Amino acid sequence: MTAPAHPHGDDQSLVERYLEHVRVEKRLAQRTVTLYALDLAKLHQFAQQAGVSLPQVQNVHVRRWIAQMHGGGRSGRGIALILSGWRGFYAWLGREGRVASNPVQDVRAPKVAKPLPKALSVDDAVQLAAHRDEDDDPWLQARDAAMTELLYSSGLRVSELTGLDVQASSAARGWIDLQAGEAHVLGKGSKRRSVPVGKAAMAALQAWLAVRAQAGVPADQPALFIGRHGTRLTSQSIWQRLKRRSLQAGLATPVHPHMLRHSFASHVLQSSSDLRAVQELLGHANISTTQVYTRLDFQHLAQAYDAAHPRARAKGGN
Repeated sequence: MTAPAHPHGDDQSLVERYLEHVRVEKRLAQRTVTLYALDLAKLHQFAQQAGVSLPQVQNVHVRRWIAQMHGGGRSGRGIALILSGWRGFYAWLGREGRVASNPVQDVRAPKVAKPLPKALSVDDAVQLAAHRDEDDDPWLQARDAAMTELLYSSGLRVSELTGLDVQASSAARGWIDLQAGEAHVLGKGSKRRSVPVGKAAMAALQAWLAVRAQAGVPADQPALFIGRHGTRLTSQSIWQRLKRRSLQAGLATPVHPHMLRHSFASHVLQSSSDLRAVQELLGHANISTTQVYTRLDFQHLAQAYDAAHPRARAKGGN
């Protein structure tokens, strides 16, 4: 027999009094009160199935019900919201003298898995970097190509890209060493690091520097990437230009600078499996920050397995 979905008897009276309390005394919105009512109906259903009244619920009951909800597919965030409602109800029961302790007090929802950073496929990254718009201003085309290639080639943060100067100086936050094929940047925590610049990025940079020199940029402007008015590009401008470029290149998802940093890390890790090297290239202080890319790498391997392994795909018939 299915347990009723709504509380009744003494339990129902307690729930109704609590809902009146939050509606009148705490002045919560009607939608919030409605959600509380639904969460408490679920609590009562669990309690009925366990053969206990709401004031008799113990910590072990709550933990079991959380496990059931999680196993049934409810998200960690959804469970956290339910627990918050239950916790408030039992805190009120405590003030009313109906329970000696709050059975929800030390119960936490399952941790929500951190979303994987968004990274482009190798084909999409190459397509974006190689994109050329014949109708675009050659000046903008050269500059945007150099920025895109450098972001993907070296895994720079957008703040590191905007801080680059044409050459080294005592005031420079970062600069490009064309002879060495390296970018010297100032990262988080004012930590300096040097990263290699790939062949394609070097060619794009040299093309941009040639255009930049012909544009009559003032000699006292050291910034590598500048706008039409001769001032250093902002992070927001680079976001906008990269988004525009990705849409023109026909990519399904608008690309932002950090996505190219993720793509750089993921693709290097796929090729080398050298997590420590990727950590140094990205300028991460802790290896745990870099380890998220191993999940991306595994995702890539799983996709390759599903596509290639003869036993990975279900076959119809015998």
